[in-house]
Amino acid sequence: MSTTTANRGPSPTSSPPSDKEESAAYLRSLLNKNLRVTTNDNRMFWGAFKCTDSESNIVLQHTYEYRHPTSQQISAAAAAATTTTATSSSSSSSTTTSPPTATTVKLDMTARYLGLVVVPGKYIVRIEAEEFASQMRGREVRVLPLKQQQQQQQQQRGVGGSGSGALGGVGTAVGTAVGGVEVV
Repeated sequence: MSTTTANRGPSPTSSPPSDKEESAAYLRSLLNKNLRVTTNDNRMFWGAFKCTDSESNIVLQHTYEYRHPTSQQISAAAAAATTTTATSSSSSSSTTTSPPTATTVKLDMTARYLGLVVVPGKYIVRIEAEEFASQMRGREVRVLPLKQQQQQQQQQRGVGGSGSGALGGVGTAVGTAVGGVEVV
C-alpha cells in the first residue's frame, strides 16, 4: 500500500517567495478593486476586478465601456465648428481679412453599461488600478511633470507583448495611478 502526501504550504525552512507567489499575492490584493483596462482598439473598460487566467484574460464585474469618438463624428464636429466660425467672421464688418484660426473641438466619449465582462488578454494594452488617497496612506506619492508623464506612457506602450508574470508583460502598468501621480 502506497500513500502520497501533498505539500500543504511552505515549511519554516523553505526558500523565499518566488516571483510566481509574489505575482499571485499582488493579484489577490487587486481583487474587487476597480481597474481601467484599455484595449488595442482604444476602448476602455472600467469595472471591479474578479479574476484572471494564464492567458491574461481579465474578468470585470459592474463594467462600463467607454469609446472615443469615431472619425466621422470628429470630422462632422470639425465641419460644424468651421461653418460656425466662418459665418460669424463673415458677419462682422471688418475691412481687413484675418487668417483662418484653428478651432478646438471637444467631444465626449460614449459610455454604456455592460455588467460582467471578460476582456481577452491578447487585446489588452494597459491596465490601471484605481486608488483613492485614503488607500494610499503611508506610501510616498510623487507628482510627475507633464513631459515626464508622456515619456513614461511612451515607454509603457513600447513595453508589452510577451513577458513573464501572471499578466504577460502587461503587469508593468498595473498599480500606477493616472494623472501624473506615481505611487512608489
